[in-house]
Amino acid sequence: MMVDRADTNTLGQAFDTAFARLGQAAQHDNTLQWRESGIITRVASGIVWVEGLLGAGYEELLAFPGGLYGIAFDLDETGIGVVLLGDESRLQTGMRVERTGRVMDVPVGEALIGRVINPLGEALDSLGPTETGERWPIERPAPPIMQRLPVEVPLQTGIKVIDAMIPVGRGQRELILGDRQTGKTTLALDALLNQRDQNVLCVYCAIGQRTASVVQVVQTLRETGALAWTVVLVSGGSDAPGLSYIAPYAATSIAEWFMAHGRDVLIVYDDLISHARSYRELSLLLRRPPGREAYPGDIFYIHSRLLERSTRLRPEQGGGSLTALPIVETEAQDMSAYIPTNLISITDGQIYLSPDLFELGVLPAVDVGRSVSRVGGKAQHAAYHTLTGDLKLAYAQFEELESFARFGARLDDASRQILVHGERIRACLKQVAHQPWSLLEQIIVLVALTGKAFDEISRDEMPQAEQKVRAAVSTLDAALIQRLQGDEPLSAEDRQALLVVAQMVLQTKLRD
Repeated sequence: MMVDRADTNTLGQAFDTAFARLGQAAQHDNTLQWRESGIITRVASGIVWVEGLLGAGYEELLAFPGGLYGIAFDLDETGIGVVLLGDESRLQTGMRVERTGRVMDVPVGEALIGRVINPLGEALDSLGPTETGERWPIERPAPPIMQRLPVEVPLQTGIKVIDAMIPVGRGQRELILGDRQTGKTTLALDALLNQRDQNVLCVYCAIGQRTASVVQVVQTLRETGALAWTVVLVSGGSDAPGLSYIAPYAATSIAEWFMAHGRDVLIVYDDLISHARSYRELSLLLRRPPGREAYPGDIFYIHSRLLERSTRLRPEQGGGSLTALPIVETEAQDMSAYIPTNLISITDGQIYLSPDLFELGVLPAVDVGRSVSRVGGKAQHAAYHTLTGDLKLAYAQFEELESFARFGARLDDASRQILVHGERIRACLKQVAHQPWSLLEQIIVLVALTGKAFDEISRDEMPQAEQKVRAAVSTLDAALIQRLQGDEPLSAEDRQALLVVAQMVLQTKLRD
């Protein structure tokens, strides 16, 4: 029997193809993959109810059609109450919902520095998508107490009244509170701007803010160059309440990643009253029992577990720190309202901005008498101790005597001198926005102030005289500058040398 060579080649190719397919079939994974799905039963503003996901866990991330996600908030036998992280208008009852098996997380890493993102990690600027190789859950346990260090390293804000009287340390939680339009955001931004060359990264978290306000903040950071060391996370006022709720937790996880890598981080929450209101809205929609002012009973816990994550770590844990400046808005100067008192009890001090001082043009409008830092001088630069020890007391005496003098009482020479010196203290504590002062500039002006070198200067000439003394820093001896920047307290000799320089500058000013 004769077989054609062409037929033989065809049969060989057929056998090769068959064996190749058998090999592919052997390599194919035939294991079953379980996927649990449910059905939307009801849709509300920012909330949906789902049935059928019997294995879903608390705060598990659920996937909805169209790339929308939600967080399982209420679990009961009949269904799940889900907080949506997007617009609910695309959802309808009967749509499928699937479990993801993970909690809400956010991208972290160096690539986020200089970027503007939303709480989901999506870019809001024109620099393309954020590409980081790591994601951290937004809810993380606070570091144990044995992994923490005391707050002893100062965080210079560049704001004279804070660095001198209400010092902030790295790892501290200092609350900024005041009525609307009293300069709270400006104060926090000035602290961010001063971290240039301080080896401190910054995270600015806008919670439920107007778009125009956020754009102005980002523009200020960009114009001053501060965006180079800042991550901006934004949840707008028109976004879903779920995004406003997760925004501060997502921002904290981003900051914690840098802290875990040994970096010092400053985070600003602007503001937590909007965060509390968004959580109240979600809780009421989920029909949770309301408490005082309709807030749910765990409103204290959502802020305490957030702010407790700010700390300073031991060297074996990385040695980084996370300093928090939460902002809260008061109404009619009422510091005893529900949310402000909660936050005051959680934080390590508060900076109160008075609308009365704001109207008088005393900016920043920090009310020294109602502000406090519970860390105190432990987190203050050593050179400040000898300068600011009696400054707060002298300023308090001046304010009390000023109120008494308004009744037209006759004052003796000593009382009039207290008024003159107190007015110079108030003038020196004024500061132009977005112009932070360096450590040396603050020290020499405080030396001149406590040495009463400004008492002979009229109030109208105080701004020019203060700038003259500030500029005298460039004439200081290099050895003196090194001692001022060191860890040793200001000696009497160095203080006298600085006072002589300030007096010489002011005498020249008076002659001019």
